[in-house]
Amino acid sequence: MRDRAGHASTAAGPRWTSGTSGVGPHGTPGRPAPDAVVPEADPRRPFSEGTTAAPPGPTVWHVTETTYTQTTPPGAAGRPRSPEFRLVADALRGLRQDLFRGAFAYRPLPRAAVDGPVGRHLRGRAAQYAAWAPHMTVAAVGGVAALVALGQNAAGPAALLCALLALVPVLLTLVRPVGAFWMSLVAATATAAIGTDWGSWPWAPSSFVAHLLVLTVVAIRTRPRTAAWMWVLTGLHGLWAEAFFGWGGDGTDVTPMLIVSALVLLAVTVRHTRREARQEVTAQQTVTEHERSRRTLLEERTTIARELHDVVAHHMSVVAIQAEAAPYRVQDPPPELEKAFATIRENAVAALTELRRVLGVVRAEDYEAPDAPQPTLADLDGLLANVREAGLEVDKTVTGAVRELPPGVELSAYRIVQEALSNALRHAPGAAARVEIAYVLGGLGLRVVNGAPPAPNLTKPSPGAGHGITGMRERVSMLNGEMTADPTDEGGYEVTVFLPVAAVSEGGA
Repeated sequence: MRDRAGHASTAAGPRWTSGTSGVGPHGTPGRPAPDAVVPEADPRRPFSEGTTAAPPGPTVWHVTETTYTQTTPPGAAGRPRSPEFRLVADALRGLRQDLFRGAFAYRPLPRAAVDGPVGRHLRGRAAQYAAWAPHMTVAAVGGVAALVALGQNAAGPAALLCALLALVPVLLTLVRPVGAFWMSLVAATATAAIGTDWGSWPWAPSSFVAHLLVLTVVAIRTRPRTAAWMWVLTGLHGLWAEAFFGWGGDGTDVTPMLIVSALVLLAVTVRHTRREARQEVTAQQTVTEHERSRRTLLEERTTIARELHDVVAHHMSVVAIQAEAAPYRVQDPPPELEKAFATIRENAVAALTELRRVLGVVRAEDYEAPDAPQPTLADLDGLLANVREAGLEVDKTVTGAVRELPPGVELSAYRIVQEALSNALRHAPGAAARVEIAYVLGGLGLRVVNGAPPAPNLTKPSPGAGHGITGMRERVSMLNGEMTADPTDEGGYEVTVFLPVAAVSEGGA
């Protein structure tokens, strides 16, 4: 654009520079290069003048947007709340949650357990009826309140209406407990307004009984905080009714209502607290029992690992010794054979070293290495002799062809019999026991059974740690065997075990 003098002028404001999109393959428009600089066209010269190039493509504008964040200055909204304010806010939030939110939600009272305090003493149909005992008790007390209303008011429609106003809130506690509380307040006011008994205000005798029952049932079915709020609202309702509508009454029963209801709600709160404490103790005992069982299991596995270490170490030592002595038993052995035996010995010694390290990990602080080798079934007679000296009469029966079994199987079988007899000594002192050992084709069978103790009433609780059955099951599971441990019909106990043993062919023996 030119001025009157013919000089070029520039428009006020920023001047934009645009990039022209390029042309991609096959004539398709492409994106402009980020650093491309495109000269501006002369506005005085038509585009078609002096050029035969194609018109430029679409213009791409690069605009940068900046976001500004404004921080709200510290004021009343950003100040920390005082503890008193938070206490009041939490209290009002609890009030809204307990007595306003879902006030008329359907929450039917569940039936009592058949094995509860009442049902456990009954049999048959009487036990089934006992499950409805809470419902019948509430209905019966509500009926008493209705009878009080009929007796305190003159006969007529007003008396019937007062009886219904006393009975309905009580029955409503069985299905809508919080809503029954609100309805009880409304029913008390309506009864005082239409009733003919003006001896007390704001609760008539029937309303007094009905409201106490409603408070008790709702407090039992909810929690202590709800009971506290109901007591506060009951007091506010009584003071409000006394202040604005108590001009026609001879006396007020707000104070008796608050005192009696406080005692009732306190008893219900104590009941809630004891029940919660009992549940916490039960849960803690369950966790403790689980941890004790887990610790027992780990201890038994550690014991088994220590015992099996001796068995495995013995075999590896034999392998190492035989590999070292084998070249001397052959005259002029080839170098390849000597090298193979040397490798076997080195691997056996390395395995022994690793086994000692593993034993150091699982060894207890008070562990003492045994002086004698691990026991086998051949040492079972010595074990039975020691048990007989301790006062347990025990017999042994062996069936099948006695043969040598793998050391791990023999050790586990010995420990299982030892633990079963120890349990018999501990739990059934003076009883007779029997040990049966069966060598069968696929493995080894064990059966240890003891009779009932002669004087079961004099048997003291076991001082043992309860590791016996757990240790036996771990040994059987390690060998992929089967085990059952159950009481017998005669009052004794029976342990039956089967340990599989792989058959060894004659060629491989």
